[in-house]
Amino acid sequence: MPEHINGTGRLFGGQLIKWMDVVAGVSARRYSNHNITTACIDSLQFKSPAHINDTVTITGKVTWAGRTSMEVKVEAHIEALDGTRTLANSAYFVMVALDENEKPAEVPKLLLLNDEERTEFEDAVRRREERMKHK
Repeated sequence: MPEHINGTGRLFGGQLIKWMDVVAGVSARRYSNHNITTACIDSLQFKSPAHINDTVTITGKVTWAGRTSMEVKVEAHIEALDGTRTLANSAYFVMVALDENEKPAEVPKLLLLNDEERTEFEDAVRRREERMKHK
């Protein structure tokens, strides 16, 4: 929409991040059956701009689950009127499940169904280890 476009005719990066955070939150909430909060955004990469009249589609998938936190891979694609899709942005959001007192709540163990999911999980473990080094 026009209110989401900057002076150069491109989607504001912050607006896209906001939408991606919503998708990460919905994905984590559905997975954990808890309210959630965003703890971290990791590996945020802008790859292609979105312009007025482009359609932006955003998907999220839980790639790792610990005791109370989850990593959600979020991808935003730009879809042109001819149906062509281009990756605009990708990021990993770390979300924490919260109980009714807003304290961390346990989440279900993640079931890995194929090699792609196992690879994503292993990559998430490495990203988590890197984040822990810098705490």
